[in-house]
Amino acid sequence: MKKIITVIFVSLFLSVALHAQTTTTTPKPTETTQKTKKVTFRATKDQIIQVQKILKEKGSYAGEADGKMNDPFRASVKNYQKDNGLRQSGTLNRATLEKMGIALTDKQKEIPVNPNDLKPSGTTADTENKPKKIIFRATKEQIMAAQKILKDGGMYAGEETGKLDDATREGLKKYQTANGLNATGTLNQVTLEKMKVPLTDKQKADAAKQTQ
Repeated sequence: MKKIITVIFVSLFLSVALHAQTTTTTPKPTETTQKTKKVTFRATKDQIIQVQKILKEKGSYAGEADGKMNDPFRASVKNYQKDNGLRQSGTLNRATLEKMGIALTDKQKEIPVNPNDLKPSGTTADTENKPKKIIFRATKEQIMAAQKILKDGGMYAGEETGKLDDATREGLKKYQTANGLNATGTLNQVTLEKMKVPLTDKQKADAAKQTQ
């Protein structure tokens, strides 16, 4: 009888132990894995001073070699990057330091070069150095001259105010349509030239830039 009780007791003990092992929860991946932080490349003060000395020798930086990233220094870095086929960021990234032959720290060597820094501005989404589109604007005198021409042609009944109001724009559309121009309702260069209204020197210079 004692043997039977002992066997039953041992069987119960083993089953409880096995159950405890199978129900042990495994840690969730989110608890054991950590997200990798994005590492930002930063030049040291000594590296900034070295770059400032190099740019001073080249005559592209007139400030002090104080290790500070001020605006004149950033502008000088941009010019260097432009001349050396790098993206004009104005920052001392790894690509720029290596181009200048400046030694990196062990920590900096662990940070890979950003491929975008090896591309000149304009080849990436960076548009900060793209030339601005020149917008043509008629002067008040030109608008008044156009209003007089429109009045003489029976296309405008208002006063010569020099303002591009709705009535003037409607008259311009009529004039442009009658003269085979795009009916924009704006007093653009083509319309002024068609009306034989003289352009200003600035307007002529802007037009020349557009054709370059």
